[in-house]
Amino acid sequence: MKTCKLGFCAGLCAVLLALPAHAEKADRSKPVNLEADTVTLDDIKKVSVYQGNVILSQGTLTLRADRVQVTQNANGIDKISASGRPAAFRQKVDGREEFIEGFSDRIEYDNVNSQLELIGQAQLRRGGDELRGAQISYNSNTEFYKVVGQPDAKSPSGRVRAVIRPKVSTEQPASKP
Repeated sequence: MKTCKLGFCAGLCAVLLALPAHAEKADRSKPVNLEADTVTLDDIKKVSVYQGNVILSQGTLTLRADRVQVTQNANGIDKISASGRPAAFRQKVDGREEFIEGFSDRIEYDNVNSQLELIGQAQLRRGGDELRGAQISYNSNTEFYKVVGQPDAKSPSGRVRAVIRPKVSTEQPASKP
């Protein structure tokens, strides 16, 4: 078993920073902090596994999971898979005083295609808005979301749910002459 290499952890966080909603850009220059009960690194297969109360943080980004697996390719990080009850991430939105949060049984991130998948009891929150479903997909290149329910569920909870809060207007009403 080898311990985490600083460059490897920095690469992991760079990928996580590509998560949706225009993540806080300043986070990229912040130090990476990683905690887990155990860490294994296979240099030949380019796979590292962090297990047991995994907490990864960099600036405003926090990822919490029971297990995180990172796979590299020749260009760096290829895929990240996090699982937990739930696996969760939280990060500040760039230039705004709001956060985006995601929760699910599993979080998959494909760095090559910039594709984020929240799988199993998926929930995504930004400000007061919220999406819930069996699976939420987001592509940061196309900024396209897809939320899938569980059509075979015997209860209404198997349907996709969205809460979209009205935006508060900052404009002053026009005065009458």
